[in-house]
Amino acid sequence: MNIATPIAAALVTAGLMFGTAQANERGHQEQEISSSDVPAAVHQAAQAEAKGGTIVRWEKEGANYEAVIRKNGKETGIEMNARGKVLSRHDETKEHKEKGEKY
Repeated sequence: MNIATPIAAALVTAGLMFGTAQANERGHQEQEISSSDVPAAVHQAAQAEAKGGTIVRWEKEGANYEAVIRKNGKETGIEMNARGKVLSRHDETKEHKEKGEKY
């Protein structure tokens, strides 16, 4: 019996499951939305985070919102829930470079 085939199949399956889990973990079903579609509490929290920077776009990721803030030549993504609680911060420029996107 050739054991290489079942092992290869198991590795491919595990790789696909891991990739899907990674995409879902970060909520990569993001879509760009209008500022008017963002709750007031989220707007207020984003303005406080911007501190002199500019909100260049809004994204919706599942139930959460992301404000992309440009400050000092750097773009930072601030993910918040619908009540305006900050959930995470990340370097937006780096994220889109990894995906091969340009904003």
